[in-house]
Amino acid sequence: MNTPTIAIIGLGYVGLPLAVAFAKKYPVIGFDIDKNRVGQLKEGFDLTLEVESKNLKAVNVSSIDELNTSKKGLFSSANLNDIEKATIYIVTVPTPVDKNHKPDLTPLYKATETVSRVLKKGDIVIYESTVYPGATEEECVPILEKGSGLAFNQDFFAGYSPERINPGDKEHTVEKILKVTSGSTPEIAEQIDQLYKKVITAGTFKASSIKVAEAAKVIENSQRDINIAFVNELSKIFNLMDIDTNEVLEAAGTKWNFIKFTPGLVGGHCIGVDPYYLADKAQKLGYNPQIILSGRRLNDSMGAFVASETVKLMIKKNIPIKGSKILLMGITFKEDCPDIRNSRIIDVVNELKSFELKVDVYDPWANKEEVKKEYEIALLTGKDELQADYDTIILAVSHKKFEGFEFNKYTSSPFVLYDVKGMLPKEASDGRL
Repeated sequence: MNTPTIAIIGLGYVGLPLAVAFAKKYPVIGFDIDKNRVGQLKEGFDLTLEVESKNLKAVNVSSIDELNTSKKGLFSSANLNDIEKATIYIVTVPTPVDKNHKPDLTPLYKATETVSRVLKKGDIVIYESTVYPGATEEECVPILEKGSGLAFNQDFFAGYSPERINPGDKEHTVEKILKVTSGSTPEIAEQIDQLYKKVITAGTFKASSIKVAEAAKVIENSQRDINIAFVNELSKIFNLMDIDTNEVLEAAGTKWNFIKFTPGLVGGHCIGVDPYYLADKAQKLGYNPQIILSGRRLNDSMGAFVASETVKLMIKKNIPIKGSKILLMGITFKEDCPDIRNSRIIDVVNELKSFELKVDVYDPWANKEEVKKEYEIALLTGKDELQADYDTIILAVSHKKFEGFEFNKYTSSPFVLYDVKGMLPKEASDGRL
C-alpha cells in the first residue's frame, strides 16, 4: 500500500501518544474539538504529561503543506477540513458510563459522525475506544454509511485495535505494549496489522474478527476489576478479625502461582468503567452477569468504607466528629499522574461530608480547574495552602511526592492517620486497607 496519511480523532491520554508514535513514520493529522488543547500541543505542551515536550516538539510540523512535504510528522488541528485527505482514521475518544452505569457512547457517535463527513472510497476507519463486542459494526458503521453515502466493505472498511495505554506509566509506553488488531475483511485485517507493526516494537496479534478484538479488550479490565474486588472483600473481612491485609497478601504471595493484587479504590477510565460495557451488553441479550456486577458493587463501596473506618478511628481517639477537619491526600485515580477521570476519591469526600466533617483535598499532581469543574472541589496543590491543625489525614493516593510528608507539621494532637494504599510502614498509621 502507498504511504497513508493518518488522522487521529481525539488527542487525549490515548490519542496523543499514538499520534506521536505514528508521526515518526507517517504523516499524521491529530484532530481534537478542544481548540485550547490543540493550541497547547502546537506549542509542544501536553497537559496530560503522557508525552514529554521534547518528544512532541520533535514530531510537530507547523502546517499541512509541511506535513505533505516531509511525509511524516504531526500536525494538530481543530479544523475538520484538515483531515479530508487522510486515508486512515483512528478514533480514540473516551467511552464513559452515565450516572446509572450505562454506556455513554455520545463521544463515539460524535467522532464517528465527524469522520463520516470526510470519508472517501478506499478509506479505513479504526476504533481504539473501549466498547462492548459488536459496537463497531452495529453502532459505528451505520453512522459512517449514513453520513458518507458509502457502502461498508465495498467503499470503505473498518477495524478495531484496543488501546492499552496505562496513564502515567513511562515504562509501558504505546510502542512497548503488544497490540491486538483486527479488520472487517481478511485483507483489511492484514493491512491494519502491518500498519501497527511499523510503530509497535512489541509486536501485534491479529484477532480473527473485530468482535473478538473488542471482547478481548473489555475482559482485560473486567478481570482486573474482579481480582481487586476479591482482595477488597478480604480487606473488609480481615479488618473485622484485626488482621493486616497487606501482611496476609505478603505471606500468600510466597506461593509460586499466587496472583498478587492489593486492595484500594478502583477508579479511572478503564477498570472502573469497562465491566459495565460488557454487563450492559449481556443484559440486553437476556443474561444477568453475576460475578462482573458483584465485583463492581464491591469496588464501588470502598470509598464509603474508607470514610467509615476513618470515623471509627477518630471516635476511638475521642476526636469530635462534627466540624473536625480532615486532609485528604490525593484526588487522581492513581499514583504519579494528573488523571482525575472517574476518581473514586470523591466517594470518600462525599461520605466524610455526610458526617459533617470539613474536608480539604490536596494533590500536587492534579489541575485545580479540572478538579473544580469535575468534582466541585477547591483543590489545594501546594503545602503552603495546607492548615496546621487537621484532626485526621487520609493518605489516599501513593504519589511519590507524598514520600517523607511531615504529618505532624499539619495536625493537632491527637490525630488519625489512615493509609489507604499501605504506602507507610504498618506502625506509622492508625489504619489501612
